Amino acid sequence: MEFQTQKTYYFIGIKGTGMAALALILHDMGLKVAGSDITKHTFTQQPLEAAGIPIVDFATTNLKSDMIVIAGNAFTDDQIEIKQAKAMKLPFYRYHEFVGHLMTNYTSIGVAGTHGKTSTTGLLAHVLSGIDKTAYLIGDGMGKGIRDARFFVFEADEYRRHFLAYHPDYLIMTNIDFDHPDYYKDLDDVVSAFQTEAEQVKKGLFVWGDDVNLKKLHANAPIYTYGLRDTDDFQAVNIEKTTAGSEFDVRHQGQIIGHFKIPLFGQHNILNSLAVVGVSHLEKINASLLAREFLTYQGAKRRFAQKNIGDMTIIDDYAHHPSEIKATIDAARQKFPDKKLIAVFQPHTYSRLKALLTGFVTSLSKADVVYLTDIFGSIRENSGNISINDLADKLPNGGTVLQVADMTPLLQYHNAVVIFMGAGDIPKYEVAYEKLLQNQVK
Repeated sequence: MEFQTQKTYYFIGIKGTGMAALALILHDMGLKVAGSDITKHTFTQQPLEAAGIPIVDFATTNLKSDMIVIAGNAFTDDQIEIKQAKAMKLPFYRYHEFVGHLMTNYTSIGVAGTHGKTSTTGLLAHVLSGIDKTAYLIGDGMGKGIRDARFFVFEADEYRRHFLAYHPDYLIMTNIDFDHPDYYKDLDDVVSAFQTEAEQVKKGLFVWGDDVNLKKLHANAPIYTYGLRDTDDFQAVNIEKTTAGSEFDVRHQGQIIGHFKIPLFGQHNILNSLAVVGVSHLEKINASLLAREFLTYQGAKRRFAQKNIGDMTIIDDYAHHPSEIKATIDAARQKFPDKKLIAVFQPHTYSRLKALLTGFVTSLSKADVVYLTDIFGSIRENSGNISINDLADKLPNGGTVLQVADMTPLLQYHNAVVIFMGAGDIPKYEVAYEKLLQNQVK
């Protein structure tokens, strides 16, 4: 892809997590970048502002003749700036289309999967960045651009089949589960999307060996499995889990190829790390260099992010699907085996809560106590024929619905762990609780 230094790359919806990351990549490469979005503050905003990237409110007058326009996938063609850009016949890309063109300049490594994309992409980007020049685009709003990079690491989102714009050299698929019921008809529909993407991989497809849906896939490139079984191409053995993290050896073709320690918790993070080892091995990266870089990984934003106030531990996590909730609670049990776990969960979209209600009940029941908030809708879906009480009534271990104006019910707990989970505006509930705690500590 040829970059145009005389033009401004204008992002419609620049605060979206992928969009913010892409904007930072282009800015790092010395290109002119600007964008528009809603005025509400988001966690992706600070890196954009720190980079000096202008962010304005939506208005048709923002569009100029010297712009190349990149539009976020959350917006329809009826959005005012998109209509204006098309009327002006400006060069126009959807987010995933532009990323698809961008990656052709590098050895591209994507991460797809219903769960674990951001965590695995973040880990892969961190590890490779410490070893060779690596550009990356992560779904937590972080991106880095390097024109002469060896690797381009990116998150490949299956929503609305957007990842079909990508033809990567390597692709990690962490799992296939039913999600996005507002778009996908059923699990078979999700599998068909992954199958199409699998056929577009050029050098190697890495799949979790225990996933029955991933096992159905075929590809033109070689398929490698990773997991804990003797039948996996990359197998974790001699696993030790402690309150400081996990460590394991990796066996490949009957040989131990390295020993790795990760400051991460839960089985899913061992699997994510295995996938990173597998791809790196194919690219002939020294295992001792990999092991060194694993030790310094701090985690992706809103993925098991921890802070302590007084005698309370607070964890912030993006988990919004039953499988992710289970993984987050399991990780907390590993790190805090002797503490009470209190989950505060905000369902994200009415359609997901309705389609996966039984799964939410099962996963949330793994916490000692559960609190809920009202359902968070989306741009496309702000109502539905299900309420938060439909979930609350089925929970055996709580289900009290919290309001952001009154987080005092959480003050009864001491020397415990509170896990805030969700993909909506759950952080505002966390902030309200933290303020109450800080007032107690003073």
